[in-house]
Amino acid sequence: MAGLSQLGNSLYRGDVSYNIVGRRKAWYLVSAILIILSIATLGIRGLNLGIEFKGGAEFSVPLTVANDESVSQARETVLAAGETPSTVTIIGGDTIRIQTPALSTEASNALSAALADSFAVEEANIKVQLVGPSWGDEVTQNALRALLVFLVLVAIFLSIYFEWQMAVAALAALAHDVLITVGIYALSGFEVTPASVIGFLTILGYSLYDTVVVFDKVKENTKGIHGGSRTTYSEAANLALNQTLVRSINTSVVALLPVLSILVVGVSLLGVGTLNDLALALFVGMLVGTYSSLFVATPFLCQMKERTAENIALAKRVQARRKGGDAANDVKPEMSIGAPIVSSAGPRQQRVKKTRSRRSGK
Repeated sequence: MAGLSQLGNSLYRGDVSYNIVGRRKAWYLVSAILIILSIATLGIRGLNLGIEFKGGAEFSVPLTVANDESVSQARETVLAAGETPSTVTIIGGDTIRIQTPALSTEASNALSAALADSFAVEEANIKVQLVGPSWGDEVTQNALRALLVFLVLVAIFLSIYFEWQMAVAALAALAHDVLITVGIYALSGFEVTPASVIGFLTILGYSLYDTVVVFDKVKENTKGIHGGSRTTYSEAANLALNQTLVRSINTSVVALLPVLSILVVGVSLLGVGTLNDLALALFVGMLVGTYSSLFVATPFLCQMKERTAENIALAKRVQARRKGGDAANDVKPEMSIGAPIVSSAGPRQQRVKKTRSRRSGK
């Protein structure tokens, strides 16, 4: 911890610096690979949408102990009733959840009775949820509407508080995070439920928070920079990244540990399947969000800012100043050789004149 604290102090003072902005092509390549894989996975496998989005029926059968044999028994019971099970999972170690395509009320009652008879439980204890396709479409539309409103408000806020280039860079980082997270969902086969949508919105807020912290430091470091000629915009922004690097890493680690415990302990050990959707979205989103705020948003911002006229002029002044400084350093050795001779001769001549004037006065 002491070493990490010392590194943070060195990064903040500028004693140690990582050229994050200068290596943006490498970060872009990593992001491009992840995005291409996500798009390919979405095209090949697609998302495993829950019944809340596509409609269907869900039956929750309480058991004393649920195991793999219970899952097989549930599948056979549904098939024997003339229906097709979409998914059969264990919830909490003592409940079997069966999801099927949309069913009529009569078919739902018949399947519920068959499950009660197969597992020797009271039919009244079986929870049945029927979701129509129209309701699923409405949930999807509301989720997309909420996401659109969120993005518009974010763009307006960032444009007012910072500038429009920062708003564009932040939105690009958000799109980067959502696309990769959705690709991970498609690859893992996890079910997309309203809890997943909540997780997506949560990671957007987290990613935005980390990006705003970095941008605020960039704004502080670049304030009044165009009136001088000491550093370019990208160099000042890279310093801001280094100054917030350790802070971002520490915040992310602290946030990821409890989410990881939910994902590992809750899902793997306790078998709490309902936590899958939220935990995976939060874990992947926070991890990718930290990466994008440091290695995507700010480098992309610098790439846009470097094309403006004032920053092009600033870069030329900085380059000219540094070339002039190098030329001055080349002349300094010659000037230093002659300087002692001039300075030593002057005082000697003055002392001689003073001595002569005193003698003539006598």
